Amino acid sequence: MKLYIIRHGETDWNKEGKPQGQTDIELNEHGLSLAELTSDGLKDVSIDYIFSSPLKRAYKTAEILKRDRNIEIVCDDRLKEVSFGPLEGSKKPEPELKNFFNDPEAYRAPEGAESFEALIERTNNFLKEKIYPLAEKKPNATVLISGHGAMNKALMLNLKRLSLKDIWKGPFQRNCCVNLYEVIGERAYPLEEGKIFYSQDNDPFFTAMKR
Repeated sequence: MKLYIIRHGETDWNKEGKPQGQTDIELNEHGLSLAELTSDGLKDVSIDYIFSSPLKRAYKTAEILKRDRNIEIVCDDRLKEVSFGPLEGSKKPEPELKNFFNDPEAYRAPEGAESFEALIERTNNFLKEKIYPLAEKKPNATVLISGHGAMNKALMLNLKRLSLKDIWKGPFQRNCCVNLYEVIGERAYPLEEGKIFYSQDNDPFFTAMKR
């Protein structure tokens, strides 16, 4: 079974560098454009099932990727982004989140936030209850998941059977980044990771990197 794991398009909070977590922020105009370009890039892919985080930015991305395919978008709370609790929307959360990105094993979620362990557990439960059974019953199917940066990384950590220290291993999850896996039973094999269908010259991430 083919499994596409895709991050949502850009939001204003992405652009401003604010942690979003489970705050329900919508796509901005650029984010809608990135989703449309990604949809064009995947227009010839035969997709059989779509799962999405219920958060607006991921669900809208899923709707755009769906195009005119006659498929139901199934929302699952386990696909929500990790919760940053009181840090969501903060303009200067760097000290509190330093270990989140630089030393995941040392990260301690603040009160009201979600730990890496909880994120990994819920995404693994999703795979065991939804994806692996589909791979057994429908080995020729293609599944698309519309999710979030950290949540997608947790999914991929479980798929590749990595440990927490390696959760950020692999390409950075840019907005509308596409990751493709082959799932056979309960084993997964990466076919492509970090693919984007838009010009780097028009992406704020690359523009900032050039400064």
